[in-house]
Amino acid sequence: MVDIICFLCKEENLSSPSSALLSPISAIISKDSCLVKHVDPSISLVEAIDLILQGAQNLVVPIQTRSTKVSRRKHGPSFHNGREYCWLTHEDVIQFILSRISLFSSIANLSVKALGIIRTEILTVDYHAPATMALEVIARSLGEQASVGVVDEDGSLVGEISPFTLCGCDETVSAAIMTLSSGDLMSYIDWGGPPEDIVKLMKEKLKEKKLEGLLEILGDDYSSDALTYSSSDDESMSSSSSSSSSTKLARYNRSWSYSARMVKKAEAIVCHPKSSLIAVMIQAIAHRVNYVWVMEDDCSVEGIVTFHDMLHVFRDHIESMFEELGA
Repeated sequence: MVDIICFLCKEENLSSPSSALLSPISAIISKDSCLVKHVDPSISLVEAIDLILQGAQNLVVPIQTRSTKVSRRKHGPSFHNGREYCWLTHEDVIQFILSRISLFSSIANLSVKALGIIRTEILTVDYHAPATMALEVIARSLGEQASVGVVDEDGSLVGEISPFTLCGCDETVSAAIMTLSSGDLMSYIDWGGPPEDIVKLMKEKLKEKKLEGLLEILGDDYSSDALTYSSSDDESMSSSSSSSSSTKLARYNRSWSYSARMVKKAEAIVCHPKSSLIAVMIQAIAHRVNYVWVMEDDCSVEGIVTFHDMLHVFRDHIESMFEELGA
């Protein structure tokens, strides 16, 4: 969905986004063939990790089954040419490793800082900057399986614009990107839709910019349904307050109320440089993200840790285990 949103926000598509939505899917498919790899079911964990480290974001695996019930069903999104497939992601591999974390006990309790996996080159956008300035870094964050940090004038982390959250949006978010600030865009993607004052602001700015096509997509009867989420999403996000910087975020508190059982989707999931690898793994999996922001005690951002960075560590450890066995 992020690719579609970025496509709609291209200058040549702003005048008629409805027509852009009729474009062939090839218009937004990445030319990078390494993002998706078809692999044999017999592929080893090491080989799977190597493909991910080389840039693969999804591994497509044919499912081998003798079930007559399955064999009768030859249609559906997981079928192609009469064969059923499944997709493996970074998260799937990390979950598998976590289920066998005792094999990696020598590194699991080390801090992310000691392991040297904190990525200091992060993608950020200023809280008050137009959201259109975030388009490029949003696209990059999708490729890097990371996120875009929203920072204040001091460079402190206020929240985030995550491609994983944007994947739950519909095409109307393109209107928000073209009219709102990065801070207001965070408000827009929180919970499942913006308050009425944000919608009113968006419509006014769309008229000012003569973007009637986006105004048409937004619709006259637009309600706060720009995001779709499930109860499992709510549950997976329900504990993020313990891992987020509520002090800093309080300075940018939203002006409307929410259900107490929900947690803001634009609120960054954070850890400390001294957090252990296993703790950060569990934290990321619990919140269904591929990364965790790393913050110091003073709320300054030290960097970000991604599943990709974690897999580097596990791959090196596996290699050292093989060397010991060979010796």
